[in-house]
Amino acid sequence: MQTVSFYLFHFIQNIDIFFNNYAIIMISKPFQYYLNHMRSLIRKSIHRRQDSFDPYITQDKYESLKAKLEQLIKHDRPTIAKEVAELSTDGDFSENAGYQAMKAKLRSINGRITKIDSILKHSQIIPKTNNNSTIQIGSLVTVEVNGKQKTFRILGAGETNPDDGIISHKSPVGVAMMDKKIGDKAIVKLKNKTVEYKITEIN
Repeated sequence: MQTVSFYLFHFIQNIDIFFNNYAIIMISKPFQYYLNHMRSLIRKSIHRRQDSFDPYITQDKYESLKAKLEQLIKHDRPTIAKEVAELSTDGDFSENAGYQAMKAKLRSINGRITKIDSILKHSQIIPKTNNNSTIQIGSLVTVEVNGKQKTFRILGAGETNPDDGIISHKSPVGVAMMDKKIGDKAIVKLKNKTVEYKITEIN
């Protein structure tokens, strides 16, 4: 199953072919400007999505997503697709609220399938390691901050849960802690203050 970025990429290619071969002759300058503007926006959108994607996930998260994908493909989608087919026989689609609701649900399921499938294909499993000398993705870190002791697990952005002490390696605290050793200090500069985290334990 292809990602949205895949289809957008080929859409841009088709626009380029049309523009280079025909547009100079067939379309007006205002539309040429509009076409160039749309191509620029699409490319920027693709780059933002690629930059924001964090491939790092735990093995447990990978297995959970894999099981969810299988459920969506083998159970949820066939069930809703069957209901859509049955409701499609009930007259005018525009007046068939049940049909429209099930179609929307089916689109939502297809969207989730596409998203999870893409995550699984591009994910990178966080390896289990016995390296406790420096902080890496997957490390369980204990720190002293503002006279208190706190513990953080540093994972990928997709598993972040601050309430459970799970932070992203891309977060300000995560970035400051990466590659630090026991005894080092991680300095995080916030808008109105600077916070110092002293590393006391790495697991």
